[in-house]
Amino acid sequence: MGYRTLAECIADLERAGQLVRLEEEIDPYLEAAEIQRRVYAAQGPAIYYARVRGTRFPMVSNLFGSLDRLRYMFRDTLSAVSRLVELKVDPQRAARRPWRYFSVARTGLHMLPKYVRRGAILAHRTTVDQLPQLTSWPADGGPFVTLPQVYTEDPEAPGWRHSNLGMYRVQLAGNQYAANDEVGMHYQIHRGIGVHHAAALRRGEPLKVNILVGGSPALAVAAVMPLPEGMPELTFAGALAGRRVGLVRPHKAALPIVAEADFCISGYIEPDRLLPEGPFGDHLGYYSLAHDFPVLRVEAVYHRAGAIWPFTAVGRPPQEDTTFGQFIHELTGPVVPTLVPGVRAVHAVDAAGVHPLLLAIGSERYVPYARQRQPQELLTQANALLGQGQMSLAKYLLIVSGDDDPALEIHDIPHYLTHLLARVDWRRDLHFQTRTTIDTLDYSGSGLNEGSKVVIAAAGPPVRELPPTLPSELRLPDGFTAPRLALPGVLVVRGPRHTGAADRAASSFCAEYRATDDINRFPLVVLVDDSEFAARSLHNFLWVTFTRSNPAADIHGIESSIEDKHWGCRGALVIDARAKPHHAPPLVEDPDVTRRVDRLGARGGPLHGII
Repeated sequence: MGYRTLAECIADLERAGQLVRLEEEIDPYLEAAEIQRRVYAAQGPAIYYARVRGTRFPMVSNLFGSLDRLRYMFRDTLSAVSRLVELKVDPQRAARRPWRYFSVARTGLHMLPKYVRRGAILAHRTTVDQLPQLTSWPADGGPFVTLPQVYTEDPEAPGWRHSNLGMYRVQLAGNQYAANDEVGMHYQIHRGIGVHHAAALRRGEPLKVNILVGGSPALAVAAVMPLPEGMPELTFAGALAGRRVGLVRPHKAALPIVAEADFCISGYIEPDRLLPEGPFGDHLGYYSLAHDFPVLRVEAVYHRAGAIWPFTAVGRPPQEDTTFGQFIHELTGPVVPTLVPGVRAVHAVDAAGVHPLLLAIGSERYVPYARQRQPQELLTQANALLGQGQMSLAKYLLIVSGDDDPALEIHDIPHYLTHLLARVDWRRDLHFQTRTTIDTLDYSGSGLNEGSKVVIAAAGPPVRELPPTLPSELRLPDGFTAPRLALPGVLVVRGPRHTGAADRAASSFCAEYRATDDINRFPLVVLVDDSEFAARSLHNFLWVTFTRSNPAADIHGIESSIEDKHWGCRGALVIDARAKPHHAPPLVEDPDVTRRVDRLGARGGPLHGII
């Protein structure tokens, strides 16, 4: 049976040698987050912080820091959840192999939340300033909750059946928030809470909100699951925890609270009240800047006896949220082909910040008899993917036909990219959406949530060989230097510093060449600020290229043209991935904090051998 409480999980991990207690006092301002980032990078254990400066509550991090640990934590329930997924993919399996799915009925019972008379969460009350004031990056606007479970219900259909449990950003203090009375509530587009908030605004009433922290680890996983709209996350949490989620009400009119949570900030979002939230060092590797977002008016802060504050740290991937994504893929990967007919696999690339780059393998079945294959059904599938939940936020969607290489594996990114680049025709295979929505955290576009998308579809036999090395002599225009090979067929070049809206360096670069010039042996050229850094690793290349470019503005090409409003180019495609003046700044750690954490990991330090 799964864990009922966070404390049960911590005790079990400690017995298994997967958790280490840190008794030295740790500062929640920058120090705790840097420890977490280092421990995760080293694939270390979970860390329990017994003494946290400024609060009486202990903290724990890196609970979800490895796939093996996640599998261990949910070892009693993973097989049952997998069987539910199998039935979602093929309901007839139950009739063919009834003995395999005998336990599904029991799992179904666990998926039903239940109301209880008493809950440990109501044992004590405190104030927001007494909670751990975790600040992760030097320019953050204040302390944040980094593993919140934000619970809301549809104001037009109250009850858990129409509830949402999501992991949204919560700023505890700073900016213009009234201390202890207000906290910031940042949710991005296409999130479940937005549907509930819109309903409350239509009714002209506040939206009740409970911000949960802690409790069964299944709740945190459920809060980040991309479940179909209308499926309550509490039901998935019950299946993964192996027990029904208990709910308790502090009073008759209150929103229910998960009874075994460690903390709950209870309040409501006032209609039409917005305040600046942020900045916050985010998972793209940059700061998301201060913008107006809803404000939660705090009514009460509850906590259980012996409450423990779990947290994570985000920043340039990979981080702990990377492991969340891998675990979710393990659970839900088999469902993907049922969403869009013909699509065999999708992969939101973590190294590129997740939403900026989506890879897909589809099928070409429209004209299987055709002697010359080109993307047709792939384009239908691409449009369908861009209409699916959070995949709609993809900025670059690359899709190829699996029929051209049945062994193609979507998580083998170098192989996937070389497969596409060997087949793509830049005159035909680029399909733009301009002035549309992109991820709230992506500042490469023209404004908040504003930018463009491109679908790159490739099908058929290879049309070119990709050069595996740089030529001994490569002519570059003035101001462009240091060419490097990132992948076969992919050239990165250092360009001049971007000067703003009037910058024409990328266009000038393309104008120097004709489609017959040698540079076009490389089908993809990326202009960057530091070509040595961008070519040093696949992670660097993906991060620089796809987080620092807006397709409609930053894709150029050699001998480009427009025909019937379709843009293409005869020569190489050129992506301008230089940092632009309107981009958010990248994350840089505080050197004094870095030295403190170095001492913790030095010989004789409490984290020696771990970081």
